[in-house]
Amino acid sequence: MPPRERQIVALAKGRVQGVGYRAFVAYEGTRLGITGYAKNLPDGRVEVVAEGDESTLRQFVDRLREGPTLALVSDVTFRWEHPTHEFQGFEAVI
Repeated sequence: MPPRERQIVALAKGRVQGVGYRAFVAYEGTRLGITGYAKNLPDGRVEVVAEGDESTLRQFVDRLREGPTLALVSDVTFRWEHPTHEFQGFEAVI
């Protein structure tokens, strides 16, 4: 049975803007072979949408909670969605 493809929509809170968080997320997504994007929100959070197999996405969420050295991630929440297959790679959206 092939791995189950899923999508997550995650929100990262804390010191996650201006510290390389989106670049870190894009690097980790690419490294793990998942697709999607990370973008800053006006309220200081970062939104992450990612698609891949469920076990890889769970690993990815763990990395979102760690963040890069300069970040201070206070919380990451996410929800499962059905994949849309609209992403070609992983990017940090401006």
